[in-house]
Formats: sequence, structure tokens, C-alpha cells
Amino acid sequence: MQRAALLDAARSLLSEGGTEALTFPALAERTGLARSSVYEYFRSRAAVVEELCEVDFPVWAAEVEAAMAAVDRPEDKVEAYVRQQLELVGDRRHRAVVAISASELDAGAREKIRAAHGGLVAMIVEALAGLGHTEPRLAAMLLQGVVDAAVRRIELGAAEEPTSITDAAVAMALRGVRG
Repeated sequence: MQRAALLDAARSLLSEGGTEALTFPALAERTGLARSSVYEYFRSRAAVVEELCEVDFPVWAAEVEAAMAAVDRPEDKVEAYVRQQLELVGDRRHRAVVAISASELDAGAREKIRAAHGGLVAMIVEALAGLGHTEPRLAAMLLQGVVDAAVRRIELGAAEEPTSITDAAVAMALRGVRG
């Protein structure tokens, strides 16, 4: 229960203040634990983020997968893939995962995150093959690049409304996957 409370506090801190807010004293304060107790659960900030990714990314991926499973046509699957990921941008789980830069993580943590993203990209390969792409894996990686750019735009609090960014990303993805 303490570990779950620490992870929940970490999500909140990352969502509210980014990486600078995620400190062991802040985690201790949020959970009512002594600072030394936090070190019993995690050896570093990177370890906290690594565990957040391990816990939260599969839930996030399952939501994307469910949105895709709810539609039949390949074009609709592409749209669901993009829209669901961008809808999750405001979710604390997602914000916590993207709040910390990969440069602060050790090689093992970065590899786990890359593998998780690879699983996300793999979800869309079949739909892209169904649209006639001769290199659906490459198309999937490029499509994820569009999603990632839209995520960054939304996270930055760009001048455009998040719905406008999402609609533009969907339009770009659909035109790109058809052509």
C-alpha cells in the first residue's frame, strides 16, 4: 500500500510540477512517510519513474487497444489509435510518464520505455497493412511520430486548443496512411 501511495504521489508531483517537483522530500511529505522510508522503496527518482512506466504504460496501451478494437475499418482503427493517445495526454498517468526526460533515466529504464512504445506501435501495424502499406512497421513508426509531435504540442500548452491539435493530427495521419 505504501508503494502504491508513493507512486500516486509521484504521478501528482510530476503532473503538477514536472521533474523538478519529483523529489524524495516531496514524496515523503505527500505520503506522510519519513524521507528515509522513501529510500526503502526506491533508490532514485529514475527508479520511481521506471516503476510508474511499468505500472501505467500497460493500462494506457490497453485503453488505446480497446478504442481500436471498438471499430472495424483500418481507417477507423488509425483514427482511434491517434485520438485515444491524444485523449490520454491530460491523464495523470500519461503526464507522469512524459514529464521526465529520458536522459535522466538509466539505460535499463530507457530500454523498458522503448519496448513499451514498440508495443504501442505494433498495435497499428495490422491496420496499416490493411490499408495497403508495403512497409507497415515503418508507417506505424512514422504515424507514432505524428502522435508524439501532437502530444508535445498539447503538453506545451500551445495556442491551439487540444481538440484542434487532435483533429489536425488525425487528418494528417489519415491522409498520410491513404497516400
